[in-house]
Amino acid sequence: MAVVASAPGKVLMTGGYLILERPNAGLVLSTNARFFAIVKPLYEEIKPDGWAWAWTDVKLTSPQMSRESMYKLALKNVTLQCVSSSDSRNPFVEQAVQYAVAAAHAAFDKNKKELLHKLLLQGLDITILGSNEFYSYRNQIEARGLPLTPEALAALPPFTSITFNIEDSKAENCKPEVAKTGLGSSAAMTTAVVAALLHYLGVVNLSSLTKDQDQERDTTDLDIVHMIAQTAHCIAQGKVGSGFDVSSAVYGSQRYVRFSPEVISSAQVAAKGLPLEEVIVDILKGKWDHERTKFSLPPLMTLLLGEPGTGGSSTPSMVGAVKKWQKSDPHKSLDTWRKLSEANSSLEVQFNMLSKLAEEHWDAYKCIIDICSRLRPDKWLEQASEPTQEAVVKALLGARDAMLGIRYHMRQMGDAADVPIEPETQTRLLDATMNMEGILLAGVPGAGGFDAIFAVTLGDSGSNVTKVWSSVNVLALLVREDPCGVSLESGDPRTIGITAAVSSVHI
Repeated sequence: MAVVASAPGKVLMTGGYLILERPNAGLVLSTNARFFAIVKPLYEEIKPDGWAWAWTDVKLTSPQMSRESMYKLALKNVTLQCVSSSDSRNPFVEQAVQYAVAAAHAAFDKNKKELLHKLLLQGLDITILGSNEFYSYRNQIEARGLPLTPEALAALPPFTSITFNIEDSKAENCKPEVAKTGLGSSAAMTTAVVAALLHYLGVVNLSSLTKDQDQERDTTDLDIVHMIAQTAHCIAQGKVGSGFDVSSAVYGSQRYVRFSPEVISSAQVAAKGLPLEEVIVDILKGKWDHERTKFSLPPLMTLLLGEPGTGGSSTPSMVGAVKKWQKSDPHKSLDTWRKLSEANSSLEVQFNMLSKLAEEHWDAYKCIIDICSRLRPDKWLEQASEPTQEAVVKALLGARDAMLGIRYHMRQMGDAADVPIEPETQTRLLDATMNMEGILLAGVPGAGGFDAIFAVTLGDSGSNVTKVWSSVNVLALLVREDPCGVSLESGDPRTIGITAAVSSVHI
């Protein structure tokens, strides 16, 4: 019986850099790009002498990378050993398997442990698949002589093989880098594997979590998935990040404040040899103090992402440079962070105001958004014919001003730290985008750099943006906001042919 779980990628709209430190918040949107994990037994039945075995087999397949790895899992101390060629190892999945199995050991009494033992002796067959939206197919589209349009992306088959960035000929031995779009594939993958395994092993029951139901989710089981995925992801990464990417992969779109890094300190010690089962108890009982508030884009607004194709940026090195600047100029950096934090809060206030107006005065809200979607922002205010519409337009303009403030302070920070947070090419592109009809705001997501740009559009104005972007060599992606977090799927996504392109985008 196969278990299929999926978890979404993310776009960090506000909170770049600040989100690394409590109590700064970030607004993170989960997307329709999803990572899938399929878990099933490797063998039909346990071999007769299976009971004596101290090991079981784990097979990990990544069809998009044409990779298959075999592992031995020690049943006593839950450690994985790779027995196939080491260049295909995936530390995120390895940690996810170890922590999920350890969580099952820690959660079960003697009877349940025997059942768990039987289940594990059948081996674990794990397949991982990422939506096309996580990866860059720009080079393939260009190589085929096709235009850089969403239609060209939508024509690719689901779960297309992944291309690697062109290797630098000078560095003979460097590993080829997968060309990505910056949606947090490692966090979504780790979360999907942890969720599928915990459900398969009976630690949590995620049956009520299917994407079709927009019910208020009971978070007890999700909280377990979150703690395990967060820990596995940090250990695989070799550092404790802010965790917003894992949190949105588990719970969906949200306003997020990070957890105190100490909560997973025992796991960092475990990396040096403490038994995992003890660590996991610590993790699950730890004081997880992150904050998560419901948040998503107001109605009739669409998130658009564009890939400028100037090559990716390294987030860790940019973060390092900003931290160095903070140490060297604490007075100036504190001032910039305070102003940036105020602009972030202001954007959040305006968005919440717009959601509230939509809820309470839908007709007036819909009418004015519809009008504004066809006009440039400087013409919006004169269209409001009554107080509610005026309130909507003022909130829209307030959100724009907040975004311009965020961009200004991010650029200041980049200049001071000497890193391209909003490079000049992006600035010109974002300014041009923000002056188009029906565009609420535009910016660089997350830590900035050359990876991607995003825009929030009103009504049906998005198609103009994709045309303009295409004309300046920016590929509009098929990514949209989908506020839903981790979910169980009803079957293998390859047989159902799930692709974000088909299911949610009408081009």
